[in-house]
Amino acid sequence: MRSQKAFSPTFSFELFPPQTPEGIEKLRATRKQLAQFNPKFFSVTFGAGGSTRDRTFETVSEILAEGHPVAPHLSCIGSTRENIFSILKKYQESGIRHIVVLRGDLPSGMAQPGEFRYANELVTFVRKEFGDTFHMEVAAYPEYHPQARSAQEDFKNFKNKIEAGADSAITQFFYNADAYFHFVDMCEAANLNVPIVPGIMPINKFSQLVRFADTCGAEVPRWIRKKLESYGDDIASIHAFGLDVVTELCERLLKAGAPGLHFYTLNSAVLTTKIWQRLGL
Repeated sequence: MRSQKAFSPTFSFELFPPQTPEGIEKLRATRKQLAQFNPKFFSVTFGAGGSTRDRTFETVSEILAEGHPVAPHLSCIGSTRENIFSILKKYQESGIRHIVVLRGDLPSGMAQPGEFRYANELVTFVRKEFGDTFHMEVAAYPEYHPQARSAQEDFKNFKNKIEAGADSAITQFFYNADAYFHFVDMCEAANLNVPIVPGIMPINKFSQLVRFADTCGAEVPRWIRKKLESYGDDIASIHAFGLDVVTELCERLLKAGAPGLHFYTLNSAVLTTKIWQRLGL
């Protein structure tokens, strides 16, 4: 994993747009806690088919007003060239220069993906319309996208995104470091020399973790599943075990030269803060 060591480590936190006044207040407290770690950016998710578009922009605007760097998600499913252009124009005028470009999920009941089918098409569009205005992150799947027909096809899709003009990548979460190392080695062999930052998911609730993993194709290794199952409703034990597993994973990744970590916070600072403190970052 030589090429990744060339990039200076960056740390970032993912948030999602809250739906309620209580959620808005909770997220403000979470940001205040996480901001003290000086992240390179906060990313803000964009719901299936742009379903959270307005709330995403409100959250992004608030983070900007607080003086923090922000990278909004932009998904192409259910979008048109016209509405993507207007969103990007708005971001450009707000001083945003960092975005996370994704294919996104097809909302239930929607038969057609829209004018863009794949993330590489959206990357191409952004580069054509806005040149180098935006630093573009894309998604990477060390354990392969759940809808990919084969490992080869999935890697080809990733390669297309980088060759279309993406600057760097954030992976789906994983607990098997070897899957990440193998993916990076494949990128090196294909001369894809961009930072590939591991996505880190702290372990909060077993049922929630399994649901996320099943949806996005991430593997929860059998030994971790069995251990978490054995704790039942003992949240303290689940958290203690999860902190050990995830901290050890982060240590191994950073020691091997991973170019940073991107935490999927689920709008809570508690577990991410504990992992951060254990790592001594």
